[in-house]
Amino acid sequence: MVAETALYDALKVSQAYEILSDPEKRKVYDQYGLEYLLRGGTEAPPRGGAGPGGMPFESMPGGVGGMGGMPGGGRSFHYSTGGGAGGFNFSSADSIFEQFFKAGGANMGDDDDIFSQFSGGRGGGRSTAKYGDSNGRRRHRQPSPEITIVEKPLHVTLEELYNGASKKLKIKRKTFDPRTNKRNDEEKVLDMTVKPGWKAGTKIKFKGVGDQEEGGTQDMHFIVTEKPHNAFKREDDNLRHVIELDLKEALTGWSRTIGTIDGKQVPASGGGPTYPGYVITFPHLGMPKSKKPSERGDMLVEVKVKFPSSLTAAQKSHLKEIL
Repeated sequence: MVAETALYDALKVSQAYEILSDPEKRKVYDQYGLEYLLRGGTEAPPRGGAGPGGMPFESMPGGVGGMGGMPGGGRSFHYSTGGGAGGFNFSSADSIFEQFFKAGGANMGDDDDIFSQFSGGRGGGRSTAKYGDSNGRRRHRQPSPEITIVEKPLHVTLEELYNGASKKLKIKRKTFDPRTNKRNDEEKVLDMTVKPGWKAGTKIKFKGVGDQEEGGTQDMHFIVTEKPHNAFKREDDNLRHVIELDLKEALTGWSRTIGTIDGKQVPASGGGPTYPGYVITFPHLGMPKSKKPSERGDMLVEVKVKFPSSLTAAQKSHLKEIL
């Protein structure tokens, strides 16, 4: 019933639109009235018919031209006078809606009024009616999907984080070709700049370089991930290096040469005894500070003592005498 009423109103408005938007039809209508037009405009207007200047559909039995299938109608809605001299052609229901949808009606959203596509809509203004499903429930417009963000790790060495680096990364992404309506795989090379002093967790962001999907093209974020180092462990802007001493060295003294992150060599030693966990600090030999690259953290040299797994009775006796 709702669909029939909507179609009835649409046909009614569309016929008025055809008459009033055509200067020739409007002129004939103003002089002779609607029924004269419906008969093809070749006969004299009957008395009592819709006179000049009246509303085209107010006095008509059965609504618009007595439309069959519509409320109050007994005949089918189709007018055709052959297009002869002085005659006019009115569209059928099929052609009305075919033209309507070609004109952009098919692009209406859920909240658009079908009658607003015609001249002025109903009553000279846009209707605020909303359309629902067959049960009369109101439908709401679905929100547009958001563009997704894809995160991937970017593995870098400690030396690259110290010196800075330029990296190229080849990625594969899916694209959509509107000409063929097919999805394709595409390779793309991204240029990245790693700045000195960056820390793990820093993100390098690229907009619109990922897969093409309904909401648009994905953004990609590459998260700096520090590779394990064989000599240093990073602690903020400091670098920690661990050396191991045996018990004899720890008690009597030791000496080592330590390589720095920038390739230098510095001596480290202890006269003993050196206890486990002892730390020697070398200022300004650590990582550069990202906000102040000219400044550096410290290098920390930590001592670990390796104890023997067993002692003989004689060794124990000697240690007791010594200690």
